Amino acid sequence: MSPLRRSVNTALWAMCAADSMAMPVHWYYNIDDIHKDFGGWICGFMSPRDRHPSSILNLSNTAGSGRTAWSSGSKPPDVVGNVILHDKLDLWKNSRGSVHYHQGLQSGDNTLNVLCSLRVFLSLVSGCFSDVSRPEARAAVMSDYVSFLTTPGSHRDSYAESFHRDFFSSWQDARPTSPSEVLVFAEQRSRNKLSSPSHDSQLDAIGCLPMILPFILLSASANEDLAVSAAVEFVKLTHPHPKVPEYVSIYCRVLHAVLGGASVRQEAERALRRLEAWEESRSYARKAARFPRGSDQQLGVHQSAVSYLGLACYTKGALSSLFYLAHEFHDDITGGILANANCGDRGTSKGSIEAPLLKKLTKESFRLLF
Repeated sequence: MSPLRRSVNTALWAMCAADSMAMPVHWYYNIDDIHKDFGGWICGFMSPRDRHPSSILNLSNTAGSGRTAWSSGSKPPDVVGNVILHDKLDLWKNSRGSVHYHQGLQSGDNTLNVLCSLRVFLSLVSGCFSDVSRPEARAAVMSDYVSFLTTPGSHRDSYAESFHRDFFSSWQDARPTSPSEVLVFAEQRSRNKLSSPSHDSQLDAIGCLPMILPFILLSASANEDLAVSAAVEFVKLTHPHPKVPEYVSIYCRVLHAVLGGASVRQEAERALRRLEAWEESRSYARKAARFPRGSDQQLGVHQSAVSYLGLACYTKGALSSLFYLAHEFHDDITGGILANANCGDRGTSKGSIEAPLLKKLTKESFRLLF
């Protein structure tokens, strides 16, 4: 197996492992709750608890993006339960208000975003596209995406973030399904949203990255600009927000370089400088270096760094914190995956795109994680 092929395989494995590891503590904003709920820090794959200490699932908009905000009498039709997540609406409407976002998943399972990423990879590979930046490639991916999410029983996850709900709130009227029809619909929707005077902040979120990952992995031997173009043109269909293409470009250039053998630390530093987060990241890295590697004291520094750089889902802050972790764990994929999980918040999306940057996948990595 060539070094490039091995890097692509490692990236896919790492994406799935990091997502599964962080799934039970997704959106744990108080990191003490991780220790409390799981009897210590996450050190292996675990199932989620029935109760989530900071869940606001019942406040989320079941008809589209964001949270519920309409008055009685003006409620649009639910997407959750009717178009996607067919048997999950009762969880979103639960009056207890503490339902885990990934109710129904078990230890080692992947979340919906990573399942969608894997579907993208399969669609591109099975389509035998010589150039994944072509419109036909995006059409095939989007058609499969529609089929996957609208088919009852296609997955077990109970959560779909705003970009899924917003897409299908628009899709449910005409319901296009063929590759050409879905692409035309998605492109028109994207143009409308990007030209709007106001933009949905929920679309400027780190969840924009998992589904673009296969476009870069399958363009690893191609020209960097072509690879980035493939990812950017696709993300405009799922996350039509004016800020997103720049952030996707930053991530894609780092991943493309790392797949080609570039230094993870150097590429992460370059990205952090572009995100105007390098000085803060370097300060936290120096503090972390004072403690033994893998110690609770060092983890505490990493948790503080992630909290400061970007604890929420918004892309710039989340990218900053994931590049910080990639810089610190550039040669330790197991440590990076575990540290990401134990920082809580959007650990699933951040982990699934941080881990593919890391190297040194060994038999020991498998033993420690599995």
